[in-house]
Amino acid sequence: MRALLEESFRAAVAAADPLQIVAAHLPPRPKGRIFVAGAGKAAAAMAVAVEKVLGPVEGIAITRYGHGLPTRQIRVVEAGHPVPDEAGQGAAREILERTRELGKDDLLLALLSGGGSSLLALPAPGVSMGALKSLTSELLKSGATIQEMNTVRKHLSAIAGGRLAAASRAPVLALIISDVTGDDPTHIASGPCAPDPTTVVEARAVLERHDVDFEGPFSESPKPGDPVFARVENRVIATAHRSLEAAARVFHERGIRPVILGDTITGEAADVARTMAGLVREIQKYGTPFKPPVALISGGECTVTLRGDGGRGGRCSEFLLSLGIEVPGVWAIAADTDGVDGSEANAGAVLSADAMQRAGVMNLPARSLLAIHDSYGFFSDLGDLVNTGPTRTNVNDYRAILVL
Repeated sequence: MRALLEESFRAAVAAADPLQIVAAHLPPRPKGRIFVAGAGKAAAAMAVAVEKVLGPVEGIAITRYGHGLPTRQIRVVEAGHPVPDEAGQGAAREILERTRELGKDDLLLALLSGGGSSLLALPAPGVSMGALKSLTSELLKSGATIQEMNTVRKHLSAIAGGRLAAASRAPVLALIISDVTGDDPTHIASGPCAPDPTTVVEARAVLERHDVDFEGPFSESPKPGDPVFARVENRVIATAHRSLEAAARVFHERGIRPVILGDTITGEAADVARTMAGLVREIQKYGTPFKPPVALISGGECTVTLRGDGGRGGRCSEFLLSLGIEVPGVWAIAADTDGVDGSEANAGAVLSADAMQRAGVMNLPARSLLAIHDSYGFFSDLGDLVNTGPTRTNVNDYRAILVL
């Protein structure tokens, strides 16, 4: 069962592999130059795919530390994620400056993926990098959704929220690997090439809602209907749902009915697990709404709200620990398609049918560890972590529960 669950995860990741999907979306060469501006966990792999097809290009791709790849012309810069740093700031500044130099016969080819918000970090005038780092850390702990975080960040940036596209006199094509529910380009990497429907008022409301103190200064972003976007195309080329469909085929081939519950499941990870546990119990006891054997597949980005110090792991392993407590005896996997779940280096974990029994033998206090958000410690001690290393793509979290 573990091998089957891990195979389904690999299929989900492969469906969003830039080396397989980018080529089909690349345009013909323009009369002038092609400048590539990449940002995100998939940026290096997307850059490699571009070079293989388009030949001589120039550009910069910013990705997370450890997620780089060797390239010929496009310079790969590794920078801070999820908290931005000066490496990302310097590369983002250069991207913006070189974009402003493009002419009408050139092309700005943006390669965007999850993680781009912190990697393409160029604070607006009056906002220091130190202040942006501190604010990002507070928002990460607050339980704010990625859409809420990006609403704030877009109004503190000189490059996000459509400002990169607005700086270009050349046509703009943004190829996007989506890591957010709904797949709206404005929320992926904070939408550097997309019109921004959010406002400064909404950004301030997010901070107030999550009790985060930050005074700004905030600045307004280009809005839908702005004529600058007439020469801009934002094209989403990989989504969480397509990856869930790829995983579903793995279960179908093994005679297990796959049921995709959705790619937009959000909320506190432990709460989502409790809801899923209720569905599992219904299937086990009554055979409704699905008869076993069935694989319950879902995606989306849950949150973990930290209160106080501590916390090892991420939303995927916390989901599994809560699920195991609620319905011991089921098999499940939860892992982030970028290969990193939260604070540690693992992608996620596998929950085995005997996990709680083994934990009891080892004196691992599951409920106590959940209370202090140490799901990593629980699954690490059991030897049930999923370690992939950087996948160099990102379509958010993958979860599958087997009810046999």
